Amino acid sequence: MTRTSIYLDHNATTPLRPEAAAAVAAAQGVVGNPSSVHGFGRAARRVIEDAREQVAALVAAPPASVIFTSGGTEANTLALHGTERRRVLVSAVEHASVLEVAADAERIPVDRDGVVDLDALAAVLVMNERPALVSVMLANNETGVIQPVAAVAEVAARHGALVHCDAVQAAGKIRVDPAALGVHLLSLSAHKLGGPPGVGALIVNGTDVEAQLVGGGQERRRRAGTENIAGIAGFGAAAAAVGVEAAQRAAAARTKALRGRLEAGVMAATPSARVIAADAERLVNTVCILTPGVPAETLVMALDLAGVAVSAGSACSSGKVAGSHVLRAMGLGEHLARQAVRVSLGWTTTEREIDDFVTIWRATAGRLCAGFAMGATAGPAEATAAA
Repeated sequence: MTRTSIYLDHNATTPLRPEAAAAVAAAQGVVGNPSSVHGFGRAARRVIEDAREQVAALVAAPPASVIFTSGGTEANTLALHGTERRRVLVSAVEHASVLEVAADAERIPVDRDGVVDLDALAAVLVMNERPALVSVMLANNETGVIQPVAAVAEVAARHGALVHCDAVQAAGKIRVDPAALGVHLLSLSAHKLGGPPGVGALIVNGTDVEAQLVGGGQERRRRAGTENIAGIAGFGAAAAAVGVEAAQRAAAARTKALRGRLEAGVMAATPSARVIAADAERLVNTVCILTPGVPAETLVMALDLAGVAVSAGSACSSGKVAGSHVLRAMGLGEHLARQAVRVSLGWTTTEREIDDFVTIWRATAGRLCAGFAMGATAGPAEATAAA
């Protein structure tokens, strides 16, 4: 059994909601291939189409616009490779599943808070009139900073560009509406909002995409392969659970209060610490904390030993802790980019857990900050860099 008892890494994955667990269990009892025309196949198809309606309702989109995928990463790949646009522009703070699949893309710079530079985007678009695809996430997975996607779409529209939005972290936390945002493609992932891992969706709005997985006619010939019935059912149930507007507002208010309590406790315990993009519009559940002089990897391991799960940067790095490309893009430099941890709250987080986290942070991070500042727990080179 793991020693960790306080889970504050919800941006990596959030626990399965009971509604989703029930839907998965029920769907596992469904026998039949959704592409079969007999009664068993039709029953399986009904499970998928019911979930499609639930996911579509979460983002105020037509059910026919929902393409189920194996997750947010595949949805991003389908969006970036599935259009005829070969000129691609991406923000410098995108998730690796965008940056690596579009390795040759032109980068759009961001300001010190990590917000995309709209003037720079316009300038890059005007330099080359080739049809373009612009990809800007709705909310950053490391800092929680919310991007002005509607404004990005307005700039793109003036130059005839399509817009893709990775809304994986935003869905279920803030309102997500591709039509209102003005985007053509929007990516979602089930396990970020309380559904099972291994399932996601691409919402297609006013354009089309060419299948990247071929060999079957599933998903209206946009994504071949027998559908993950149980995963899709869980995705739909989670989308329905988080999609109730009144419940979403109440959850946001509760989480924002918990985040404020956490940030106040952290700053009181470690005055040298800094909350990244504290004054920017952020998701209410996300806190990126810079601890000068203390390597993120050291702090993550120390907190884990004390029973708290947090992360450094993105969780999608094969377990490796490296300098955050997001923080580097914000101008912090390689050294400081290796000294920030992400604390992300979720639907299971309690006030008691926040108070216990602050107590553990004071004992753990406080000791490390003092030790690194004095050179007591670092070698000469590290101590010099931290000074």
